[in-house]
Amino acid sequence: MANPIFIGRSDAPVLMDPKFGNRHGLITGATGTGKTVTLQILAEAFSAMGTPVFMADVKGDVSGMCMPGGGNPKLESRAKEIGLDPYTYAAMPVVFWDLFGEKGHRLRATISEMGPLLLSRLLQLNETQEGVLNIAFKVADEQGLLLLDLKDLRAMLASIAENAKEIQREYGLVSETSVGAIQRALLVLEQQGAEHFFGEPALDLNDFIRTTSDGRGVVNLLSADKLMNNPRLYSSFLLWLLSELFEQLPEVGDLERPKLVFFFDEAHLLFNEAPKALIEKVEQVVRLIRSKGVGVYFCSQNPLDVPDSVLAQLGNRVQHALRAYTPREEKAVNTAADTFRPNPAFKTAEVITQLGVGEALVSVLEEKGVPSIVQRTFIRPPSSRLGPCTPEERRAVMGTSPVGGKYDQEIDRESAYEILKQKATQAQAEEDQELGKVQLPPAGPKIEYKEPAPRPEPRRRSDSPFEATLKSVLRSAGSTITRELTRGILGGLFKRRR
Repeated sequence: MANPIFIGRSDAPVLMDPKFGNRHGLITGATGTGKTVTLQILAEAFSAMGTPVFMADVKGDVSGMCMPGGGNPKLESRAKEIGLDPYTYAAMPVVFWDLFGEKGHRLRATISEMGPLLLSRLLQLNETQEGVLNIAFKVADEQGLLLLDLKDLRAMLASIAENAKEIQREYGLVSETSVGAIQRALLVLEQQGAEHFFGEPALDLNDFIRTTSDGRGVVNLLSADKLMNNPRLYSSFLLWLLSELFEQLPEVGDLERPKLVFFFDEAHLLFNEAPKALIEKVEQVVRLIRSKGVGVYFCSQNPLDVPDSVLAQLGNRVQHALRAYTPREEKAVNTAADTFRPNPAFKTAEVITQLGVGEALVSVLEEKGVPSIVQRTFIRPPSSRLGPCTPEERRAVMGTSPVGGKYDQEIDRESAYEILKQKATQAQAEEDQELGKVQLPPAGPKIEYKEPAPRPEPRRRSDSPFEATLKSVLRSAGSTITRELTRGILGGLFKRRR
């Protein structure tokens, strides 16, 4: 039987029963109040009892878990204050992951593993577009075409658009408009870096659910500082991971300790402007994955950051200090206070605004899953380093990683894109060959056109003296006869008028 998790001390030690670790939890509080420390000590406790942990490292400040703590007088003073004796330092067995492959091993999934349903929800397609995407997956499956990355899916969509008349006889209408809309949605996803996520080798979930030789659970740290600037990509990863866990893990009921625990730090970044599909999937997983031995813990600044449908499923609560300077903050304080089982020793709403750094109101599930009375608690210090590790330390940890070399090199085997491209090239070659076989009628002799030669100017013959005299006499006589005839005619006309 696993030992209870020591969270901190109130009037008495505050302990969490590991068998209720799969009932999920919430860690909230204003910036700088100690949420990260609470998250870190819970991860350390689950790892120590043999439960693997997954954690999204949004700010890089939990990467120091790969190194032992020490050298912090404040933490040592807190350990003495709460009676933590002995207070030992220890590094956690950490595996670094990164969708971009910069600060950890690459995380990938294939388009086929994502499936048309999740992909349609992620891309926010309408029913018609979702139907076209399902047709693309169906045709690819029948033709034995692997859909591994984005270029495979793009090539498949282009293929069904080109052969729409043949396909629609069996599967229904495939319009160019719907195909174009899907291609545009894929472009948005691609611009956020999805080409880094879709591909091979895909993650084997067994590498997430791993323990060390001494029985400790591996702490999987996902570098998310860059990833959080690409919410569609982050949603893609979470949709796939949660769905895969839900489908692959068997039903185990309530165990002495969870099989796997998820921590989502800065959960407000996860839910703000998140696709509806992601929120629905998270809600479904939180409600149903408990029976598969998986716990999910959210860490955020404000309890209002988590949707009510998810918030209602979180049994273990750690509330650090909240400030109440605005109406929304006052509402958050009252909401947080109302979710706790009251303690007659103090007013919960008042204490929430008075908590110091490293203090929290804690309520955990007790026997029969009933929430404990809320306790004002001094949180214990972590055993691993508080703060980030150095790049050199990260590289050293990755160099001895149990999955080193398995995911770092991308594999681009023959899939839909290559096969469809090969078919198109072959069809073009056959078409060119057929055109070459057509015999044109033989051409006749070629007639060259020549510019006609210019005609020579006729030479003018010179007159003899006799011919010249005769022509002059005839011209004079002709002129005299002409004048006389003109006068006669005109004279006759004038006589008649008189």
